[in-house]
Amino acid sequence: MWHQSFGLLGKSYTHDTTGSFLLGKWLYMPLCSVPLCSAVVDVAIQDYVADVASELTYQNKSPTSTEVLFVFPLGPQMSIYSFQACSEDAKVQAMLQDEVPASRDEWVNHHRGVGGAIRGLPGDQLSVLPLPTQAQQLHEATGSWENLEYLQDQSRYPGKVFACFLGTLSPGRELVVTLRYVQELSREPDGATRFVLPRTLHPYTQLYAWNCLSNQLPYSLLLTASLQSPRGVANVQANCSLTPLIYTAQDRSTAQVSLAGSPPGQQDLELLVYFGDPSAVSAVVEKGNPEAPPGSLLGDPMVLVTLAPSIPEPVPGQRQSGEFIFLLDTTFLEHAQDSLLFLLKSLPLGCYFNIYCYEAASVGIYPQSVEYTQDNLTKALWRISSTGSSLGDTNLLETLRSVYSTPRPRGHARQLFIFMTGLPSDKEAITAEVCRHRNSHRCFSFYFSEDSAALAIALARETGGEVTYVSSNNSTTAAVLQCLKRALKPAAEVVSLSWTLPHGLEVEVLGGTPQSIFQGQHSLLYAQIHGQAQLPMCFQDTTVAKGVMTLQCSLEGQDVTHTIEFPLCSQGDGRLAGHRLAVRSLLQRLFLEAASGSGDEPRHRAVEISLASGIICPFTSYVGIRTSRRVTWYRGPLALLAPCQSYIPCQLVELPGSCKDSSCYPVTIWVPPGWLTAVHESWRALRRLTCGIAALPNRGACSKAHKPLPPSISSLKYADPTAYVLRSPIFWPWSTEAFAECQKLVALQNEDGSWALSSGLASVLEVNEAEIKRMMPGEVMEPSIWATVLAVTWLHRPNKCYQDYCELLEAKAVTWLCSRAVSQLDKCLEAANNLLGSSAKPNIFRL
Repeated sequence: MWHQSFGLLGKSYTHDTTGSFLLGKWLYMPLCSVPLCSAVVDVAIQDYVADVASELTYQNKSPTSTEVLFVFPLGPQMSIYSFQACSEDAKVQAMLQDEVPASRDEWVNHHRGVGGAIRGLPGDQLSVLPLPTQAQQLHEATGSWENLEYLQDQSRYPGKVFACFLGTLSPGRELVVTLRYVQELSREPDGATRFVLPRTLHPYTQLYAWNCLSNQLPYSLLLTASLQSPRGVANVQANCSLTPLIYTAQDRSTAQVSLAGSPPGQQDLELLVYFGDPSAVSAVVEKGNPEAPPGSLLGDPMVLVTLAPSIPEPVPGQRQSGEFIFLLDTTFLEHAQDSLLFLLKSLPLGCYFNIYCYEAASVGIYPQSVEYTQDNLTKALWRISSTGSSLGDTNLLETLRSVYSTPRPRGHARQLFIFMTGLPSDKEAITAEVCRHRNSHRCFSFYFSEDSAALAIALARETGGEVTYVSSNNSTTAAVLQCLKRALKPAAEVVSLSWTLPHGLEVEVLGGTPQSIFQGQHSLLYAQIHGQAQLPMCFQDTTVAKGVMTLQCSLEGQDVTHTIEFPLCSQGDGRLAGHRLAVRSLLQRLFLEAASGSGDEPRHRAVEISLASGIICPFTSYVGIRTSRRVTWYRGPLALLAPCQSYIPCQLVELPGSCKDSSCYPVTIWVPPGWLTAVHESWRALRRLTCGIAALPNRGACSKAHKPLPPSISSLKYADPTAYVLRSPIFWPWSTEAFAECQKLVALQNEDGSWALSSGLASVLEVNEAEIKRMMPGEVMEPSIWATVLAVTWLHRPNKCYQDYCELLEAKAVTWLCSRAVSQLDKCLEAANNLLGSSAKPNIFRL
């Protein structure tokens, strides 16, 4: 098995005595990656945006020629905007094309620019590319695309990769790959910006790369990072040696740092960049491309806005705002009502909730969300238990539309918990509907089968939520409650932005402004400045002109205002990272408009923007153009002829993999040995053999039929399974008996966290009710206080662990007790320990 770092992968050919290739003669040997000799990486990080330019030099050190395939796994929120590879005899360039041209002539007319040049990626040296002839396109017809299909078919892990076939590399020859991409970076809990160098640029995990004897990597890595933020650059940490931080501006808003010595030999290279106040709001203007037309997306300045307001930590169990809506299909409802019980009982006081069983009716338990009270909770549980199953198709789409049509309680962040035991119909329309409302809520998706994985991933990704694969009924409750715990983080509500700019300028926020920002998260917005400033004569110098951005929101019911003044003079190094990420955001919006049937205009605009920016969208695709080079010393008559061009395979490949192997971070992809690239006949034979084995009668484990991969979803094929938080399958060791024990106790708890002193509670505690009343301390005035102390103490019995099920329930109970009987808790705990034979400590009551 081979690792995700990929880079150049190849198959080898032998030579005969004359030096010519023995075409089609496959050497049956494990995959040998073409070694990386050197990597030069230039990173520009501005707040939570990165632009990476890399130059990779590979050399074929084997004695045989090798056909090479460049594979680059795409990480979270990452988009490639330029790729080319050069060898001594050819140059390969990735270009974008409209994905569905009707004919070859239509493709040419669409991509031919002024002077006959076919348009390529920005920043590249463009030249007139003569059209490939049918003979020159013969390589494409011989099955080279199956190299990419094999990669897609055999990958064990989900993810998206950029793959480009680069032709044959002779022994001793070098190949230089130039790759540029932009990426939105993640935010650490302490506010740091986290950058991880992709393993293609630092392939320490490849077996060829590690020299155990010399403890040295056999390739060199030169890394330089430019850092910029209006908040100031405070510090940089890394898991390797760095040069001292060099500030390039007096206000410390820009700085540079480089790799000192060797990179880490057995782990990813990571940078943690600490800017100024991490809980802050900032805005910086990035200058547009001077070569782009004024008024265009790339031509006008772009404001990069970071919203990370300071949000205080909540006290567990206290009243808390929020709107929690649960969307269940009938299968989940039939088999996991216990999970729903724990979920509803764990909600905090002060929130709103509703439950929808998405089926033919698509109606909620209540017409709209209601306040979390004992009466509303009791009615909801009764109505859920009396809901029958539906034989019709699950109608998640209409249910979502019903949810979005209901008013959201002011000051309460809306969060959806969507449970999918199967794949709903209208999956593309469901994704489009959720994306249209992405700024008004976030989704926590739970899926129970792999066929609904892609949809669950897309819903969580588009709304900044989480997705969880649930493997069994026993793990459902714990998985759901862990997500609820994270969903209970406080949020800044009713978020709005206003702008004050010189006369003649206006701002358009691409993608809109989120209505809520949760603790520990940040919101990165892209705002385009349009127009021409009309300044008084004394302010004609635009370098002193300023704009003002005002953020208004609500924190814990209090109105908060942040006012930021920023210079309108454009900054940046001309790499247009913010512009390209803004393009990425706009292309998503245009795709939704096109998918909703808004005519051809959104599609045409998306294609135009994609081709101009180099950022791929669902309506465009890559095509590789290989241009042969003539040796410099040749001066014969053929030197006057135009170089030979041909199409080569180059595309984004979605690796379906197995969702059970997913994790919260960019995954590791292993490629099996025996890389059968371009040997399509052999591969087809293997597939026929596999299908034949799967068709054999069941005779034990060896004859178990191969489970087909999840069906592809066309509108989701560009989904990034690592751009959101992805939770792994959760397997919990707690026994069914222990779960049933705490389930009975939970069913008796009131919505405020208290328990009533009753025969039902006595039965759960396995103590006579009369004995409970007799042991109640005389200082206790309310029996419910004594009952609640007993319930909490029972949860802390020796050799029992209910933490994953009852943490939120217990927090509510302790808060209730502390608000009523804090002076009585010591004596109550002592009496409860004596009655139950336990040894719970006072700290469980925050004493």
